[in-house]
Amino acid sequence: MLLIEIPVAFLLGLASVIRGWGGADEQTAAPPMDWVPILWLGGFTLGVLVVAFIFLRSAHPFAGAVQLLVAAAALIFTIAAWHDQYERAHPAPPPTRAGMSHAPLDHMTER
Repeated sequence: MLLIEIPVAFLLGLASVIRGWGGADEQTAAPPMDWVPILWLGGFTLGVLVVAFIFLRSAHPFAGAVQLLVAAAALIFTIAAWHDQYERAHPAPPPTRAGMSHAPLDHMTER
C-alpha cells in the first residue's frame, strides 16, 4: 500500500505547487480561500486512515501503525495547507502611522 501512496502523495504535492504558480502577482485585493488543495489533502488523509483501519482489523498491527503515522503526517500537511490559504485570503491589516490608533480622542473632551 505504501508503494501506491508514495506516488499519489508526490503527484498531489506537485499539483499543489503548480496550482500555486498561476496569477499570484496579478491580484491586488485579497483572493478568496482556495479549498482545492485542502480537500485533496483531506481526501488523501482519509484514504490513508481507511487503509490503516483495514490493516488493523486484519491483524496487521505493524502495517496499520505505519499507515497511522503516514495519516498523521498527511493531516499535518492538510492543516498547513489550510493555514496558508487562510493567511492568503485574510492578510494582516497595514500598520497604523506611528502606532497611533484612529479612535476618537474622547479623553481630551472630558476636561
